[in-house]
Amino acid sequence: MTIVRQTIVYDGPGGPFEGVIAYDDEVEAQRPGVLVIPNVLGQKEEDNQKAEALAGLGYVGFACDVFGRGKRTTRADSDAGKYMNELNADRALLRDRLAASLDVLKEFAGVDPARTAAAGFCFGGKCALDMARAGLDVRGVVSFHGVYDRPDYANVSPIRAKVLVCHGWDDPIGPPESVVALGRELTESDADWQIHSYGGAGHAFTDVELKGKPPIRPGVAYEEKADRRSWQAMKDFLTELFV
Repeated sequence: MTIVRQTIVYDGPGGPFEGVIAYDDEVEAQRPGVLVIPNVLGQKEEDNQKAEALAGLGYVGFACDVFGRGKRTTRADSDAGKYMNELNADRALLRDRLAASLDVLKEFAGVDPARTAAAGFCFGGKCALDMARAGLDVRGVVSFHGVYDRPDYANVSPIRAKVLVCHGWDDPIGPPESVVALGRELTESDADWQIHSYGGAGHAFTDVELKGKPPIRPGVAYEEKADRRSWQAMKDFLTELFV
């Protein structure tokens, strides 16, 4: 197995965009593709590593970009969420940028375009849910410590993409009432959904950049057990999607 990366610059509304695709170049057959959607900081090395990990599982992983080429922030920035906030204010634009990223994944030579999924982290978790809500052509979506507010457009009904939500129970951004509301929303849209809630975990529980560091604020920290268990849940979910 030889996992390789390829940087892809692509078009879309408000672009250009720049993402990284990872795959095993010793496999000749087409395989399922998984879109990796970054958190508030934008496309970065951590996302590329997630794409590589997915490639190691037999998929093509594509760490996409929804902010725009060169538009990245760090936690040290005074306005680390500026690009995210622009898209929070225009969920239709976010939807269209996600669609453009998905098109790139589907058009990649090693991907079976009929077998794709998406997995997002924090803000990317919201993006993954929006892909399902909008009816984008994926078999399933995974939200890791996502954000659950609904977009200002109507959900498709039924939602065809299967949904896995991996949630830290102590997440201050996703309090229990928002989790219940999400379950109701998905039920009303006739989705095939599951929510895994992890005790002792909050927001950003998969973010290895925070490993060994004190919480950014209460409820925002890496948590090893939730990270490991949620990754396994995603693996099982993808296996079921693509069997």
